[in-house]
Amino acid sequence: MFSGIIEETGRVEALAAAPEPEGGTTLTINGPRVLVGTRLGDSIAVNGVCLTVTSRDEERFTVGLAPETLQKTNLGGLAPGDGVNLERALGVKGRFDGHMVQGHVETTARITARTEDGDSLRMEFAINPAFGRYIVPKGYVAIDGISLTVVHADDAGQFSIMLIAWTQDHVTLARKQVGDVVNIETDIVGRYVEHFMRL
Repeated sequence: MFSGIIEETGRVEALAAAPEPEGGTTLTINGPRVLVGTRLGDSIAVNGVCLTVTSRDEERFTVGLAPETLQKTNLGGLAPGDGVNLERALGVKGRFDGHMVQGHVETTARITARTEDGDSLRMEFAINPAFGRYIVPKGYVAIDGISLTVVHADDAGQFSIMLIAWTQDHVTLARKQVGDVVNIETDIVGRYVEHFMRL
């Protein structure tokens, strides 16, 4: 479980397909801050995707990417030098900020607009309406792992958020442009409510 409060912006060092017969894809990231206290087998959210640390040293770590992960997220499009948002899994005794983020990215959305509003940045997105129905005004959404409050949402799959100045300086989202793709995890509460209403 994660909170959507980004601890560090890491840098991609390598994205590589493993040779046959093992197959698979590995992602290596430089992120020394999130490695403090992290052991092999621990979880780190990378752009909101919960991934297992398979190797590490003092400054970098490697995770494996399943085909499902590559299909449903933006991780397969990463290149060396790209920034990624990083967060360690929540500790039992830690404070809980943000909102409940599982690290189970459901789909992606595309950035459709960026507008400065004072020292804040309004960003608008288009998402498949099948997922957009779980995004409600003043509710939560995790975008590339960042816990954000929804400003506006409609039935056509359009929604918007605001990034305050501090957040802009500490996450990768503020540097993305119109047309870029981001990972989306909607609020689990709405999905559970819908599921139980169908029973």
